[in-house]
Amino acid sequence: MLHASLAHDLTWLIGAAVICGMLLRPWDLSEALWAAGGAALLVLGSLISTQQALRAVGRGTDVYLFLAGMMLLAELARSEGLFDWVAAHAVRTAAGSPRRLFGLIYLVGIAVTALLSNDATAVVLTPAVYAAARQARTEPLPYLLICAFIANAASFLLPIANPANLVVYSSHLPPLGEWLAAFLVPSAAAIAVTFLVLRATQRAALGGTFTRAVPVPPLGRAGRLAAAGIGLTVVLLLWASASGRELGAPTFAAAVLILAAVIVFERRNPWPLLKGVSWSVLPLVAGLFVLVAALGRTGLLAALGVLLAHLAQHAGGLAGFMAGGAVALASNVMNNLPVALIAATLGASHGLAALRASMLIGVDLGPNLSVSGSLATILWLIALRREKVHMDAMSFLKLGALVMPPALLAALAALAVGHAG
Repeated sequence: MLHASLAHDLTWLIGAAVICGMLLRPWDLSEALWAAGGAALLVLGSLISTQQALRAVGRGTDVYLFLAGMMLLAELARSEGLFDWVAAHAVRTAAGSPRRLFGLIYLVGIAVTALLSNDATAVVLTPAVYAAARQARTEPLPYLLICAFIANAASFLLPIANPANLVVYSSHLPPLGEWLAAFLVPSAAAIAVTFLVLRATQRAALGGTFTRAVPVPPLGRAGRLAAAGIGLTVVLLLWASASGRELGAPTFAAAVLILAAVIVFERRNPWPLLKGVSWSVLPLVAGLFVLVAALGRTGLLAALGVLLAHLAQHAGGLAGFMAGGAVALASNVMNNLPVALIAATLGASHGLAALRASMLIGVDLGPNLSVSGSLATILWLIALRREKVHMDAMSFLKLGALVMPPALLAALAALAVGHAG
């Protein structure tokens, strides 16, 4: 049995290696390999027991089902030309104006994030935006950046907009009306500030005009089924959220139902579609759940609880700003799903419930700083690589350092004003 202090040091060392590996991707090793490999080392090194690791993995069941369903729907939509069809209409509506196309994609990103979650924005919207830029024969990156930043900026507009919301409020999800009363104005502030700063940073790339002569490809029956599947998923997610149910099972069920319909009516072989899904995302998430369980054994939760309790007692009106800022930074160090688990534990304790809304904003919005901050951003990177578009961690960090802090400050200020009122 390892000495406790040595075990804690090794746990932190493995955790740091996992985060650095996911951020820098040395030797082009995938994020999933770093996360799953780190989890395996924690178990093999007896830093966490097999039973504890399995329990940690089991906590993510709803997230796995949700992601699997979304990825299946996205791959079906991509393979059946739904994205190309949507892209052609978007380019025609923009009428040759890059700025108009930028605004249009931003509005669509808000809707997709709010109704299908930020992970869906990364998985579903990113290929569609790339197709739109390709159709317009314009540089795609300024528009693709929207998919990453709006996925986090709009992710606390509704409870279903981010699986992390359900984790933070796992003990008791507020009714929709109460949620909107607390988060509508802060979310609007974050969305508006993110748009203004992101648009300003991309001003040079949005000049001139692009081609308007874009043919609209026909949408076959399988493509219409994919669109119907996405619509069905929206309805199921709203129903599940309103009735307090988990979101994973309805999402996965809708995806399987639509896939089965395509196989039966179109007589398609499902294997090419299944091979096109980025299944590596699932062990990535599972590894992160194991990592946070191991870090919890080092006394991390207890130390953070003491710190936040001190803030709540002595920082007065600044407590929410400090808690939200600390959680935002932690989300970029550890990824926001593990941090959401920590925030849920702390927020359920006596005396810290008042800071839970601030912590949720930090969990959701903080990841706009770096590529490792949220699962949605990692999914976005995977989607970019699939389209042969390059975005390195340092370039994203430089942009995130301009976009995230003012949006976070605006959202936390709006939350504080709302509480004061």
